[in-house]
Amino acid sequence: MSNGFKADLVYLAPVLVSLLFGVACASLLMWASIKPYNVAPFPEDPVGSVGNAFYFVLLVGAGATLLLFLLKTKSHRLIAFVTGFALTTAFFTLSLVYLFAALSFAPLPRNELAISGSIAITAFACYIIFRTRSKIGDFIVILLGGALGTFLGASIQTLSTVLILCFLAVYDAIAVYRGPVGKIAKEGLERFRGLSFSFKDVQMGLGDLTFYSMLSGHMLLNFGFLSCTASIVGILAGCFLTFKILEKQGMFPGLPFPIIFGLVSGFLAALF
Repeated sequence: MSNGFKADLVYLAPVLVSLLFGVACASLLMWASIKPYNVAPFPEDPVGSVGNAFYFVLLVGAGATLLLFLLKTKSHRLIAFVTGFALTTAFFTLSLVYLFAALSFAPLPRNELAISGSIAITAFACYIIFRTRSKIGDFIVILLGGALGTFLGASIQTLSTVLILCFLAVYDAIAVYRGPVGKIAKEGLERFRGLSFSFKDVQMGLGDLTFYSMLSGHMLLNFGFLSCTASIVGILAGCFLTFKILEKQGMFPGLPFPIIFGLVSGFLAALF
């Protein structure tokens, strides 16, 4: 980030685009009456929900630690393989889910079209991200964040979703200043193609967009349009506050304020 960075509403544009794309994905799942497979390993009760939150924090922490280790050992080819495998899996899985939902409205061979379409989308997205340096790659990452977050928000029940987001916000604050995330950021997020994007003077991670959309998508699917809209307003307000803090600091965790503001505003709107 440049030393002369000044917060401006324009920096909210990629976040808003990702959130709106996530809303579109959530609407598609809702209209098609498709609920993805539950990806939380523990049952939806107080103890199980805490376990789910720890599980996701461990996954995120382990992934960040692995990437930092590979970066420190200059294992650039292995970094490319790991990120490429993860993104290929994500693109194919998400394309399959959303194409299957979209094709449910037409009397067409859904399985064949969804699989072939998913292969084509995955090949195109991975080619753009890993073989070109086009800004289209950043745009694809922004859309991926919205689609992936919505998938998680649709696949996990409410208590687990709230705890996962809260635990990750705390982890993000610690990991940026004391853990692997901050060290990776200092080395340069641009080294990890597909896991981050740049917009003007700001470099953001795919994880931030994913968990923003996880929140707004879950709100739409479980509490309705008003709660979803309120959560989006809260997320954007939290992001802008984060950008204001970035005027004085070159690095700041992207989850705490947007997640807190988004959860509070979303649940307050659900009371009406």
